[in-house]
Order: sequence, then structure tokens, then C-alpha cells
Amino acid sequence: MERHRRGTTCRAMACLPENIGEHLSIDETSLSNGELYTIVTNKAAHGRKHSIVAIVLGTDSDTVLHALRQINSRLRNKVIEITLDLADSMHRICRYAFPRAKRVIDRFHVQKLALEAVQEIRIKHRWDAVNADTEAREQAKLSGEKYVPERLQMATLSRSYLPVDVMHCSNPLINGLNPNGSALI
Repeated sequence: MERHRRGTTCRAMACLPENIGEHLSIDETSLSNGELYTIVTNKAAHGRKHSIVAIVLGTDSDTVLHALRQINSRLRNKVIEITLDLADSMHRICRYAFPRAKRVIDRFHVQKLALEAVQEIRIKHRWDAVNADTEAREQAKLSGEKYVPERLQMATLSRSYLPVDVMHCSNPLINGLNPNGSALI
């Protein structure tokens, strides 16, 4: 147990309630030897001095809640927003330790879920295409015809659909031009 400046005890490895702010983040990390820690940081400090609010050994919600509840409730109720991952334990910690704070899922986890969903759809479409091609090959074989796979052309986009960075690239070949300025065909 450590004592912090306010004279109260906190069951965290580091508990610095004076660093609490309106916008916090909470996440778990492994600092050494596979030991997991839950870290609460003040986003306003941008990872610099005075950004650590608490570091708690472990990720068990009861342990983390016990440590965070050592911080005066008046300070904890000043938190407006807390960014966290999708873990149920993190939601529970935030709901009880910072009851007035809006919980926001961090961008990394949202992007990961979206990419996984797109990947799942892409794989399904890929298997549908493989199965359709296999079926077409078998049908051609049964009917004694030569199988000719369908050749798809590359899609071309109007310049209005391209991002500005692509339209104004300094490399003329990327812009669809020969080095002398004439159009590529």
C-alpha cells in the first residue's frame, strides 16, 4: 500500500488523485514478466508529466475498483468522459468508479471490429467466387466444352472520385502521364 500526498491510502502501485481530470483513459498492459496492470491516465496530460492517475497490479475488476474507490468520490465524479476497450471488466470498473462519466470505446478496438467484419465478408465472397468457378469448370467438363474463365477488367475511376493527394502527385506516371506530359494509353 502506498500513501499519496492527500494522506489517504490507495491499494494501487501508484495512485495520484491530484492528476485526475475530466477526460481519462483506462487500459491494461503487461509491464514485465507477463504481469498485467490496469493503468488510468489523464488525457489532458498527453502522456507527459502528471498523466498517471493510477496503476493497479492486475485486471480483476474488484481489485481495480477497490483501488480507484480510494480516490475521493468528489474527484471521481468530476470525470466527464473515460476511454476504454471493449472488455466487460473495464465497463464495470468505469461504471462504478466513475459513475457520471460517459464511456467511450477507443478507436483502435472499433477499427479492429470493423476490419474483422470486412475480412469475414471478403472471405465469404472469395469462397463464393471459388465455388462458382469450380462449378463452371465442372459444367464445362461434363458438357465437353473448353472452360474459359471470365476475365474482369480493372475498374477505372473518374478523377472526381480520387483523393486530392492522388490527383496532384508530383510523379507524372502516377497522374497517368508520360514524363513528357502526354497521356498514357
